[in-house]
Amino acid sequence: MSKAKRLNEMIMMVNRMRRFTVRELAEAFGVSKRTILRDLVELGEMGVPLYSEVGPHGGYQVLKERILPPIAFSEDEVISIFFALHALRHTISLPFDSEYESIKKKFYLNLSGDIRDTIDKMVDRVDFLSIQQQEESPYLRQLLDAAIQQDVLIIHYEIKGGVSNRKIQPIGIYVNDGKWYCPSYCFQKKEYRVFRCDRIKSIKHDENTDPIDLSDINLKNRFLIFNESTKEGVDLYVELTDKGVEKYQSANFPTIYLNKRDDGSGFVEGIISKHEFDFFSNYFITFGKNAFIKKPFELIECTKEKLNALLKQYN
Repeated sequence: MSKAKRLNEMIMMVNRMRRFTVRELAEAFGVSKRTILRDLVELGEMGVPLYSEVGPHGGYQVLKERILPPIAFSEDEVISIFFALHALRHTISLPFDSEYESIKKKFYLNLSGDIRDTIDKMVDRVDFLSIQQQEESPYLRQLLDAAIQQDVLIIHYEIKGGVSNRKIQPIGIYVNDGKWYCPSYCFQKKEYRVFRCDRIKSIKHDENTDPIDLSDINLKNRFLIFNESTKEGVDLYVELTDKGVEKYQSANFPTIYLNKRDDGSGFVEGIISKHEFDFFSNYFITFGKNAFIKKPFELIECTKEKLNALLKQYN
């Protein structure tokens, strides 16, 4: 086995083992302990975070951050990855802010001159237009980690008129229309709620509350489970003109389905929560005459109230 191949395989092995001895690596690769010691020095120089302990129970340990072995990319793959990262610039808060900047620098600075020139020429010729995020959400990583580990958090949450203390167990985070959201189980309300991440003003772990099992709930199925658990799901039906269909096609609501007719018009139907009336009334108002809400009655009334308030504003 060549040295380069041995070092690559060693990176994967120590990442997997996390804790190991020189003897174990020497036996695994069929080389001397002296050779392994030299290899470990090189791994450290490559950035693999190793920590050594002396004594009868000593050995080596990989610290929290793992380093992946080198991966070969083609020129087109590198350019596509760079532009995927470039598309994220519209989002001012990300779960991995510092890592995002580090990846961009590594990709760009380590490219050959001709590929950098290609990217420089393309960067003003390709764009990914989206709604730019306006508010910072500084706790995205903590919310994501809590969702993965199924931890309970105590948050200070900004509401109309002040700040409320909430005890939540996050399910995940997602960005929509320039804002980050965190669907969670709320222990105070004893039901599922969606929280605006930019309205979360502080976070701390709750060590005194036992988490509930949310392993079967994810961002894809959350709407169905939310509505079943709260028993507040109501039927939605909205008629759309052909222009309304075209506008709605960019939307993504997992429990609402678009049905198109041969003439280009169509309708959407599905299930929404009563907590979402305010959101959907604002949403379908943007369609103007190209959307006509047929049900639920409460959503129609909510939309009327908003339109009447807007009419009074201009009278």
